[in-house]
Amino acid sequence: MLELRLLRDEDLPLVEVWLNQEHVKKWYEIPSLGLSINDWLYELRERNGEFKWLTHLVVLWQGRPIGLCQYYKCGDSRDEDFGSLPIEGAYGIDYLIGEETCLGKGLGKEMVTSLVDLVFSFPDAKRVTADIDKENKASERTLLSCGFTLFDAECSRYVLTHKSNNITG
Repeated sequence: MLELRLLRDEDLPLVEVWLNQEHVKKWYEIPSLGLSINDWLYELRERNGEFKWLTHLVVLWQGRPIGLCQYYKCGDSRDEDFGSLPIEGAYGIDYLIGEETCLGKGLGKEMVTSLVDLVFSFPDAKRVTADIDKENKASERTLLSCGFTLFDAECSRYVLTHKSNNITG
């Protein structure tokens, strides 16, 4: 069973190791967008300042940290283009499994499910979105297995609408 807990300062060295793992780095270092691993680390260090609108969580499996995830209100994001996605009640998520030995065990699905359940516990949450690299087929399979649908093929944005809402998209 997975647990999610808030990121702590003492987690940062381990997260840096994860971000530099080849299976993570290829999706999080995006030269075409000017994003490097150092940008992600800066965001994590500034989580109580400039990036306080993001909530970073460490993923624990059998009591040990194996990954990282985050959520945020889409309306608080200054950089991301959500296209025609209705922003009211929309939350974005990002996630990674840093421990290579934990890949291919269904933990990604469990992590996304736990994260989505957490977001949908907020009274204003209507939908959750994730924007992934089009080539990241493992992440695509994870999102689809969690009930997400492709919302925008051009940017590879997936959306899951809360069951209690009759809102499409």
